[in-house]
Amino acid sequence: MNGKWHYHPEIELVHFKKGNGKQFIGDSIKPFNDGDVILVGANLPHYWRFDDSYITGDTSDTADVRVAHFSQNFWGEHFLLLPENRNIKQLIDMAARGIMINGEAKTAVAKLMDRMLKAEGAARIILLMEILVTIADCKRIDVLSSIGFRQDDADLDNARINDVYEYSLANLKKRITLDEIASVARVSPNSFCRYFKSHANKTYSQFLIELKVGMACRLLINDKLNIKQICCESGFHNFASFHKYFKQITGKSPLIYQKEFIEKV
Repeated sequence: MNGKWHYHPEIELVHFKKGNGKQFIGDSIKPFNDGDVILVGANLPHYWRFDDSYITGDTSDTADVRVAHFSQNFWGEHFLLLPENRNIKQLIDMAARGIMINGEAKTAVAKLMDRMLKAEGAARIILLMEILVTIADCKRIDVLSSIGFRQDDADLDNARINDVYEYSLANLKKRITLDEIASVARVSPNSFCRYFKSHANKTYSQFLIELKVGMACRLLINDKLNIKQICCESGFHNFASFHKYFKQITGKSPLIYQKEFIEKV
């Protein structure tokens, strides 16, 4: 997968059969996990970064990702305007903000994507149609990016925002100063805050908090560290702020989040 902040005119369907890391879609930041199925609309900026263990080879696990790209009008200009395809047209419109598929539909789509790998010719198109119908009928869909997200296409041609993301992830446990991150972005400290908010639809401080909470979610799921250790490992410098921001973003306390995940598994 492209490990850079990027976009393209094709719609992208992704199944993470195996693999974990951070997911950036528009202004949405969250972990991705084994089994996730994501649909990203045309020209919606996105970026998946696998956990360091996959990059450095510290894990025996290997990532296994299935990706399908297709044009919105590959059926022809008028196909989605047919009354029978109203649900698919609505799905494509919804995917403009990125969507995560949950429940039984996620399992069904994963199996269909496995079949697509082995299929050839028109059989692949038929399977793609079946996938889109399955997702369109799904009642458990999470829309990822906010309705207010807008991206300046001109600035997506350079690596600036990607460098900011990479540096932030690599230095999450320390205090990143404004001068430091502005230098990474190659803009002045006075310009950085305005620059970042115009691109990410949030302040850099909020961006960092979401990254840290995402890291904490991953550590809670792994269930190898206690809560105080997770607080430090995810970059929070006191337990009160860790608990406050974790609940603010996830709607749950760290312990309840962990308990619900373990019970679900």
